[in-house]
This record gives sequence, C-alpha cells and structure tokens, in this order.
Amino acid sequence: MTLWLWILGACALAYLTKLSGYLVPQRVLASPALMRISACMTVGLLASLVMMNTVADGQRVVLDSRLLALAAAVVALRLRAPFLVVVVAGAVAAALGRLAGLP
Repeated sequence: MTLWLWILGACALAYLTKLSGYLVPQRVLASPALMRISACMTVGLLASLVMMNTVADGQRVVLDSRLLALAAAVVALRLRAPFLVVVVAGAVAAALGRLAGLP
C-alpha cells in the first residue's frame, strides 16, 4: 500500500468515528456511568500525555530538566498559583536544570 492509501484510510476511520458519535442515542450519552467513565478517561489521557512528554525521548526513558519543570509546575499548582505563574515556574526550573548540567 502506498502512503496516500494509508492517509485516506485514516481519514475515513476518523470520519466514521465522529459520525458514530452522532448516531448514539441521547439516553445512552446522558447515563451517569458513561459520564463518569468519560471524565476519568480524560484525566487519565491527559496524565499519560504529560508523562510521555516529560520522561520519554523516542523509545527511551530520559530523566532530565523536563522532570524538574514538571515538579516545579506541580508545586505551583498545589499552591494554587495562576496558570502563567505555573508555566513560568516550570520554564525557570528547566532553565536552572540545564544551567546545572542536566540534559
């Protein structure tokens, strides 16, 4: 198969997935169990994306200044700092880690 066939297949699959969401009855979407599952799934997906972007470098696990940035952001979040302060705290922690010699 060529690359374009794979791309067209992925587009068709994405379209069918979106279309199937419109075909689900409203009573199924409003059920408390589905609402709870979707809320928990969102948190889990976001947490896994954060961890993959923090410690993964391709197929390797790398502990570098990104981990310091995440720790600083978590501390700022726990102190209920505004979003901009959280971002700046993470950036400063990463910069200090790189200045100290971490990759």
